[in-house]
Amino acid sequence: MNLKHYAVAGIFALSTVVPAVAAAADVEAGKAKAAVCAACHGQNGVAQIPTYPNLAGQNEQYLKLAITAYKNKQRTGGQAAVMQGQAAALSDADIANLAAYYASLPAGGK
Repeated sequence: MNLKHYAVAGIFALSTVVPAVAAAADVEAGKAKAAVCAACHGQNGVAQIPTYPNLAGQNEQYLKLAITAYKNKQRTGGQAAVMQGQAAALSDADIANLAAYYASLPAGGK
């Protein structure tokens, strides 16, 4: 095998290991999907009940991981049963859109 063949083989190997770049999340779709979340997390992502977390301004990747963990029943305790039920019907795109929406809001609702 010459160098050209190694380069082609390397590119092929990387293309099978590296995941495709995900499509950009849709903030407006996330906003529409977030209507049900407002009951606990507030209309603007700031919870009115002190024991519920604020989502406004939260890190997008963290939100995706957290919602996915609820969906997969990997998070337990507290209000996990409620969140697991809410997350169960969400698609990966829904989760990405929700995370993008809440991350786009100003922290603290300001």
